[in-house]
Amino acid sequence: MARQFDLIAFDWDGTLFDSTAAIALSIQDAVRDVGGTVPSLVEAKYVIGMSLQSALRHAAPDVPEDQMVALTNRYRLHFLKRQEQVNLFDGVLELLDQLTASGHLLAVATGKNRNGLDRVLDTTLLKGRFHATRTSDETAGKPHPLMLQELMAELDVAPERLLMVGDTTHDLQMAMNAGCASVGVSYGAHHFDGFGPFKPLYVAHSVAELQRWMADHS
Repeated sequence: MARQFDLIAFDWDGTLFDSTAAIALSIQDAVRDVGGTVPSLVEAKYVIGMSLQSALRHAAPDVPEDQMVALTNRYRLHFLKRQEQVNLFDGVLELLDQLTASGHLLAVATGKNRNGLDRVLDTTLLKGRFHATRTSDETAGKPHPLMLQELMAELDVAPERLLMVGDTTHDLQMAMNAGCASVGVSYGAHHFDGFGPFKPLYVAHSVAELQRWMADHS
């Protein structure tokens, strides 16, 4: 069967990495540390995928601007303490192996910053598996399409040949804004009930289900 897409772009947290709980709890702890109103877990998970500064401002609207540096530093401290609890979802390596074997280009489009992504790539089995990566601090944050537009320009791929895979509405809206197709996954930060307006081609409820769909449709 002819390949439908040339480039598969993955979100990171909640899509490849089982990190949503660690991020949400770290946001709660950081807001608590600086004296803000602690968001619920649902509210903290909603901002996952945004750039860190946008996420913290959204999750802690009553924290004054002059406390944002302190809030950011406390978040990073709490997340680093939880880093060892964060692992790849089962089946991710097999999924990437399958896509590589079928000739797809692979990319990452993440709300993490460059230092954070490079650090985790250096300590996981994913190092060297991606042809290009973009982070929120070096381009526009989600759902702005610039992240995907830069990946397409770098790898010479047209919008209709790129598939974005993500666990949040921010990911799916970014794909729509860039004129690209998307697939949602339901095992990350956002409930899939909210995916409908962004018209994903499919919603996978596990990495194994995502791998099967990719084998038949990508």
